[in-house]
Amino acid sequence: METSANNGSRTTATTATTARHRPTQDSSAPPGDGAAAEPCDLVTVPARQGLEAVDILRRASSPAVGPVLHDGTCDTLGFLVPPGTADGWDMPGSACTQTSGRGLRIPAEVPVTGSGWLLPPDDGGLVTDPAVLREALDEAARLIEAADNCC
Repeated sequence: METSANNGSRTTATTATTARHRPTQDSSAPPGDGAAAEPCDLVTVPARQGLEAVDILRRASSPAVGPVLHDGTCDTLGFLVPPGTADGWDMPGSACTQTSGRGLRIPAEVPVTGSGWLLPPDDGGLVTDPAVLREALDEAARLIEAADNCC
């Protein structure tokens, strides 16, 4: 669920992605059978915001972060999310790349030359739940803005 401030009041908008990928009991299982066999989409954000979001997700009562790529050349982080997330992803300051048909799956090796795993895939084949990621990225943006405006 995406929440944004609007003239002091809070508004809530639910996207198609959030509706299709509600948090599940394990918080990050992609839809369908066999997570490792499913292609993944990739949410890319600036490294600073992504690192904050990773910290937020890992501090949660039930950590809900899947594999995360770090691209030092572009100074970005990429979160692996369930296939189909790109269809409804609309969060400013980020991009979601649909990889279906291009072969990106949860691999043991880094799929992009010049990048490395910040959080490597594990045997469970879990990816980050897009609704949970959206909330963490929103919180990370607020924390960064507050830190930048302090003093």
